[in-house]
Amino acid sequence: MRVMLDVDNGCPEHPGVPEEADFQHWVEATLSTLDIQDTRPLSLGIRIVPEDESAQLNLHYRHKDKPTNVLSFRPELPSAVLDALEETPLGDLAICAAVVQREAREQDKPEQAHWAHMTVHGLLHLLGHDHEEPQEAEAMEALERRILATQNIADPYAGEQGQE
Repeated sequence: MRVMLDVDNGCPEHPGVPEEADFQHWVEATLSTLDIQDTRPLSLGIRIVPEDESAQLNLHYRHKDKPTNVLSFRPELPSAVLDALEETPLGDLAICAAVVQREAREQDKPEQAHWAHMTVHGLLHLLGHDHEEPQEAEAMEALERRILATQNIADPYAGEQGQE
């Protein structure tokens, strides 16, 4: 499976932002674990954003006035346009470097593992998974655990009561 990844690091001042190859690996692990296949290449955009940009996006799209770890944006294109494209767009992720780094520290998790988790979490949203209802949250968290385990990453929810 081919995934065309476009990573835009809007936070070059933050050490610890993963390399594009890391994001590629986590995206492919997610799609492979879920057995997502398409006859066309898949495309995904990932933008690493500062806190102010994350807060603006979160306020505009989710009506929450604070930065957040990851936001997922599905492609909003007419089916005729989607059919004419050479690739299948999965959508875009906006991942806030400062929030991911802070959460990793607060939750005593390896930072790289938390980046992987946020990438997987955001991609699952793009693929139609959600955690609004308890059953949905349990199913989505189980998928996240399964995908991250393939990368030898510990259960991100161990000792927590889920995720916002």
